[in-house]
Amino acid sequence: MSDGDITLTAGDAEVTVQPGNGGRVGGLRVDGVELLRQGERFGCFPMVTWCGRIRDGRFRDGATVQQMPLNSPPHAIHGTARDGAWRTARVNTDEAVITYDLVAPWPYTGRVTQQFALTPDSLTLTMAVETIDSSFPAQIGWHPWFNRNLGGEDVRVDFAPAWQEERGADHLPTGNRVEPAPGPWDDCFGMPGGVDVTLTWPGQLELKVTSREEWVVVYDEQEAAVCVEPQTGPPDGLNSMPRLVTPLEPLEASTTWTWRRL
Repeated sequence: MSDGDITLTAGDAEVTVQPGNGGRVGGLRVDGVELLRQGERFGCFPMVTWCGRIRDGRFRDGATVQQMPLNSPPHAIHGTARDGAWRTARVNTDEAVITYDLVAPWPYTGRVTQQFALTPDSLTLTMAVETIDSSFPAQIGWHPWFNRNLGGEDVRVDFAPAWQEERGADHLPTGNRVEPAPGPWDDCFGMPGGVDVTLTWPGQLELKVTSREEWVVVYDEQEAAVCVEPQTGPPDGLNSMPRLVTPLEPLEASTTWTWRRL
């Protein structure tokens, strides 16, 4: 099937999926109101096969050191799949499945599958990474850009993390866990019971971002949008907390956004 844009609908909710633009969600409209920042690099893109920054673009797989392109010098950021064209595997009115075959500069062969399931009051994103040959470390995450303002008051962000990853001057975790600090943030937080973050546009909409994963990056240091990024490990996690994708055990994760009108 083609890699053209896909539109999903359920009740008053509408989602645009863009396989040809990095497998991202290009838009989410509720009652005709767009919730995601618009633009080629925005919406909500998949972070795979790593999330956030890799220090100096290098990670170790056993005795082998792999070098990724420094797309956010001096580091590598957010994986390679967001820059590629995904292929549509299945589509119906409220659900789509797209796939991406891992290619250079990622040094291992494999396939990523992403599913989008829409209901009138929720969107669930599910992703899996499989290897075709040898095992390799990987991470999964999503990077949504929620509009800060929907025409009324600015959004409020509410969550109760157990800890905050101390951030070094290089924007990477130092390895120390500290008490969560007030925003603004470009920081990784631990939520051992699962990610649970509430965005509230007063008088308009409440949206919850949830996931069984225990890591979330919250980024609200820029004017136009707020990012809430559930992921399977912290930034530089290919080095500090690698999770192996094996022929018998793929890496899988999901996140659900649930909304209600206020």
